[in-house]
Amino acid sequence: MVDLSQPADALRTYLGRARESLVWKLEGLTEREVRLPRTPTGTNLLGIVLHCANVEIGYFGPTFGRAWPDTDDPAYLTLDVYDDDPQADWWVPAEISTADLLDFHRRVGDFADAAFDELALDTLGRVPWWPEERATTSLHRIAIHVMSDIARHAGQADVLREGIDGAAGMLPGATNIPGEFDWPGYVARLTAIADQFP
Repeated sequence: MVDLSQPADALRTYLGRARESLVWKLEGLTEREVRLPRTPTGTNLLGIVLHCANVEIGYFGPTFGRAWPDTDDPAYLTLDVYDDDPQADWWVPAEISTADLLDFHRRVGDFADAAFDELALDTLGRVPWWPEERATTSLHRIAIHVMSDIARHAGQADVLREGIDGAAGMLPGATNIPGEFDWPGYVARLTAIADQFP
């Protein structure tokens, strides 16, 4: 049973919620819709998921001497791939389906969550890509760092999804968005306020 008064349980729970908030932004969309670049820098929904999964592997894996068990998975990226393509974790090759990537993302979540069973929160690890003066850090700090990163990207995905079909909110059953609301009127009011400025 999860006890949110226990720091490890709380961290694991909120990491899980951040993952869930991200993944449901892909529900009901086509392969093209999840891959299509939505910003001038190419941000796309499926790429965000790939990025977040590989971030979790790096921080909850090598940082603490834990090896990702499925290095043959085509969605798994080693650090050397960034030498050829610094954006390697932001786009998904055509041969990896959305379903396959979501399965990979789920397995990565299980791998990351297992760190809380295997290690105490004060366990020290070393982040090889951080500056040396702060590369040594604790599991507790890494969990917060990763959670904030995933939440940031879930917010990006929320905005991208709203631009596709108007779907918005935090979670399917708890959107935190008013149900019956005059959105066009609301947008017109905000536009009128903005238009008062040059």
